[in-house]
Amino acid sequence: MSEGIEITLPDGSVHAHTKGVTGAEIAKSIGSGLAKAALSIKVNGDFYDLDRPIFDSTKIEILTDKSEEAKTIVWHSTSHIMAQAVQELFPGTKVTLGPPIKDGFYYDFDTKKPFTDDDLEIIEKKMKEIIDGNHSFKRETVKRTEAIKLFKKMGEEYKLEILAEIEDDTVSLYTQNNWTDLCRGPHIPSTKAIKAFKLLKVAGSYWRGDEKRQQLQRIYGTSYSDPKDLETHLTMLKEAKLRDHRKLGKELELFAFHDIAPGAPFWLPNGMIIVRELEKFLREKLDAGGYVETSTPILVKKSLWEKSGHWEYYKDNMFIVGDDDEETYALKPMNCPESTYIYSMKTRSYRDLPIRIAEIGRLHRNEVSGAVGGLFRVKQLTMDDAHLYVLPEQITEEVNGCMKLIKEFYAVFGFEPEYFFSTKPDKALGDSILWDKAEAALEEALKSQDVDYTTNEKDGAFYGPKIDIQIKDALGRAWQLATIQLDFVLPERFELEYIDKNDSRQRPVMIHRALFGSFERFIGVLIEHFAGNFPTWLSPLQTMVIPISDKHHDYADSIYNKLIENGIRAKLDSRSEKMGAKIRESETQKIPYMLIVGDREVENNSVSIRKHITGDIGSKSIDEFISYIKSSISARKLED
Repeated sequence: MSEGIEITLPDGSVHAHTKGVTGAEIAKSIGSGLAKAALSIKVNGDFYDLDRPIFDSTKIEILTDKSEEAKTIVWHSTSHIMAQAVQELFPGTKVTLGPPIKDGFYYDFDTKKPFTDDDLEIIEKKMKEIIDGNHSFKRETVKRTEAIKLFKKMGEEYKLEILAEIEDDTVSLYTQNNWTDLCRGPHIPSTKAIKAFKLLKVAGSYWRGDEKRQQLQRIYGTSYSDPKDLETHLTMLKEAKLRDHRKLGKELELFAFHDIAPGAPFWLPNGMIIVRELEKFLREKLDAGGYVETSTPILVKKSLWEKSGHWEYYKDNMFIVGDDDEETYALKPMNCPESTYIYSMKTRSYRDLPIRIAEIGRLHRNEVSGAVGGLFRVKQLTMDDAHLYVLPEQITEEVNGCMKLIKEFYAVFGFEPEYFFSTKPDKALGDSILWDKAEAALEEALKSQDVDYTTNEKDGAFYGPKIDIQIKDALGRAWQLATIQLDFVLPERFELEYIDKNDSRQRPVMIHRALFGSFERFIGVLIEHFAGNFPTWLSPLQTMVIPISDKHHDYADSIYNKLIENGIRAKLDSRSEKMGAKIRESETQKIPYMLIVGDREVENNSVSIRKHITGDIGSKSIDEFISYIKSSISARKLED
């Protein structure tokens, strides 16, 4: 008689099964509907195929297409189907890696010639044939040496390189319809679980992201178990294309890029207005929060980065300037090490703490060119940093203060923060006892705020655990922006001290905090969130004055001057164009308000107000309009 094990479900119920039971069998024992819908299972946090046996009592979760985690398994499985289709259609193509990514998947191929849009249609047809074949995804565990022989015979040099880096004696292979890939899995039970898919685009890439290695062809796609989900996603992609910050940035003349400074934006006058408004808002919040502002050098000696640990852990992402009198320098990728010098410039007492030091600092990070894209990933960025030096007993209060500041700040843009707690990574600096203290302190702060949060194991910075804050934009896309990081390591490495009540020297605790993440990324998100239709306070141009004919120019000019005198960003459109053309152009430029002036407005000493998108909203005296718009601007209203 088989030995029994206990399976615990998410609702706490315990079910008796025989050793070796599979996820499929467990799902079937609960109900036929669940058995049909099941795609994979989660066993103590690890993902399993439905037909993989379970030998010990454990907690499991059965994943269906309603689960966000199951979607990544569907995407990964579809990438295998795509790779099979590509190799069948284009003999001689070699496969590399095909992971699930946000909202879909990709697979990189070493192929003789670039793929075209016509090729994508052909690949889709072949994929449909494979899916309709209802082929099972079969997992096999083999010795690594056997896998090497197999892929050598297949001529898959990239798989051989991956196998050479694996230290385990055994590896797992997955096969569907006689096509085999090296893969950890898991996968869906059968190709038929994919009800709808779409290949989206082709892009160039490099093996392992290294520009010095083989150039590859990357095909992106997405898939779902429900055709309605695919339709929703494609609609979202269409809307996202219209909101693309690179497209809108060019149309609205906000920023530009040039090959003379790859990965670094040129802020144009309109974009610089947005930067300045955000800086103004930020400084108001910092002043009210008891921060002091500093500025530290961009070019710093190598010795600083060695002391901070960045030279060991971050050197590949730094711009090394070279030797000057036998001294090596680097452009700073972070503000934090230099902040410690400001702290240590004089003796600090426990009475001085907390000290909140802010810096809007220009940073440089040597990102791989292929990873750079628009404002979201740049080589030169502006960080709204702050470093708080606190007593151990002040940690919870100060972290709570940071969370409150972030919530208030984001509310102005209509964003609701979501919190993610990231713990010690495998490569980390500092004593494990300090890490334990730091993680406990951050988690205590989260719990004291009574907010929901997700724990991301091993995703902390190399010097400390952190709270990452995400927001969702108008299309429901998640963006990682703000962060709060607790650090016991840098105060130790830089020997920071304060004098306690007993005249003893103690180490302060350091809190790293950023609201935007970076100005560039934050502005890119704002452009796409608002589709370029910025709130009035943030809009580069707030009002366009439009005279109906030449005889109204003098009155229009007086309106324009009065707006400027009251600090409202305005422009006078005195061109000899038709009214319809002027209005259309102002709408295209997404200017919040147009003030139309003609005979009636001159006679009544008023303006006819046309609001962007909304249309005509009536007439007011110029003083009434100025009062109205200034009230909106000063309150930083989302909508007037």
